[in-house]
Amino acid sequence: MALARHIDPDTILQSLQDHPSKAHKHHAQTGSITAAITPYSSRYATQQEIPKFKISRDGAPADAVHQMLKDELDLDGRPNLNLASFVGTYMEREAEALVVENLSKNMSDADEYPAMMNMHARCVSIIAHLWGVQEGETAMGSATTGSSEAIHLGGLAMKRRWQEKRDREGKDKSKPNILMGSNAQVALEKFARYFEVEARILDVSEKSLYRLDPELVRKNIDENTIGVFVILGSTYTGHYEPVEEISNILDKYEEETGIDIPIHVDAASGGFIAPFTYAKAGGREWNFELPRVKSINTSGHKFGLVYAGVGWIIWRDESYLPKHLIFELHYLGGTEESYTLNFSRPGAQIIAQYYNLIHLGFNGFRNIMENCMRNARLLSKALEKTGWYICVSDIHRKKGDHAYRGPEAVEYGTAEETSADYNAGLPVVAFRLSDDFQRKYSHVKQESVSTLLRAKQYIIPNYPLPPKEEHTEILRVVVRESMSMDLLDRLITDIISTTEHLMQADPIDLAAFQPGAASIEKARMSRGVDGRNRHKAKQPMSKGVHRTVC
Repeated sequence: MALARHIDPDTILQSLQDHPSKAHKHHAQTGSITAAITPYSSRYATQQEIPKFKISRDGAPADAVHQMLKDELDLDGRPNLNLASFVGTYMEREAEALVVENLSKNMSDADEYPAMMNMHARCVSIIAHLWGVQEGETAMGSATTGSSEAIHLGGLAMKRRWQEKRDREGKDKSKPNILMGSNAQVALEKFARYFEVEARILDVSEKSLYRLDPELVRKNIDENTIGVFVILGSTYTGHYEPVEEISNILDKYEEETGIDIPIHVDAASGGFIAPFTYAKAGGREWNFELPRVKSINTSGHKFGLVYAGVGWIIWRDESYLPKHLIFELHYLGGTEESYTLNFSRPGAQIIAQYYNLIHLGFNGFRNIMENCMRNARLLSKALEKTGWYICVSDIHRKKGDHAYRGPEAVEYGTAEETSADYNAGLPVVAFRLSDDFQRKYSHVKQESVSTLLRAKQYIIPNYPLPPKEEHTEILRVVVRESMSMDLLDRLITDIISTTEHLMQADPIDLAAFQPGAASIEKARMSRGVDGRNRHKAKQPMSKGVHRTVC
């Protein structure tokens, strides 16, 4: 969650009343109305704004409050057109019904809700098998609120195992470090900062496909390295990082030095894609089939097809989870072992996850993920065929080919092909204006494409690539389950028509396409800045990992 400041409501309300845009409210009546025939005949219709910064003395009718909040929420984007986010926005009605029926259930009340806890255990087992748990090992895992918590738990377990080993050897343990690429999602650097581990953030480049560079891994590991975060699906471009190649480097390093460095795979999105698609991870291993991989996380609320609020962390064997990190809880009559960063949490999403796993089965998940990949390929090829755009992602290029070869080289696929014929990755389309387009239409700013598409209700972000590559900005579309062929056809048409409009527009007119004024809450309470003022941020793009749209 974003941090927010407290403000003095009296001060801000006075300043709002003094503003010319609020002059019409000086004539509003202030008498109290406690009852209303309809929501719009309440005092909030014409006489008073709903309370924003301090609780009101008197309440209001439920129907009036519901309607006022509903009206304000209408200003939000439409979830299905939020093409920026990996988080799912669709669930089947039966799954939604299960969620609503179980909203009040608390995951911390294990003794009170044993059936729900059994479903939790089954999910852990099913996911562990999807990730290649090995015979003779006893996988252990837990649901989390999302991949961020899961990453922190996985990193903390690596740190604690490293500390215990240093204690046994009588060596200094004051300088732990962990490796990750500069394309890492912010949760990875948060772990390092919150748990006092040096984050060795390695540069990515076009040569490394904007992902963790194995050559730099070898140059930056040492006896104080607690582990390496490897990402199965970069949030920037969708590329899978080469888990097996990095594992081989760490194997060789251990042979030379005796130092054993584990891998934690951040499979926030890829954990529910690679097991099901024909492409898998591009013909290479990435999961517990590699002994070097000790733990993996994923987000059930991304390609696990559940609404926001559930992630998963699994260790290949219980021996990799240090015992003194596990708490024995005596609560409401029962005893449970727990390793989480919080206590109470909703259980409904766990039930929804189990519903998806048993309802869809392996082939159902495969069909959905292959559809996502097929639609992402079609969008990528359509964009490159125009000659106006180049895709930085490359799941639409034949396996092993990562080069852009111009619009004339684009070939649409056949009905028989699968993801195995192409480069493996997430169903992400990261694209930018071509060099030729920018020379011909230098007045067109790529950000304007994003802004104009927002007017059509699409949310497609425009943002720079990671540090050292931030001179390149990309637009990004995440193709989720709910991207139908009809919506895809409309999206392609709208991107093309929007681009044509910008090509024909007067340079002066483009200023009108920039984002508007921030809300009072954003301007006065948030500690962040909007896109127009990102140059004023406390942490510039060149310093470490920064937030991407997730």
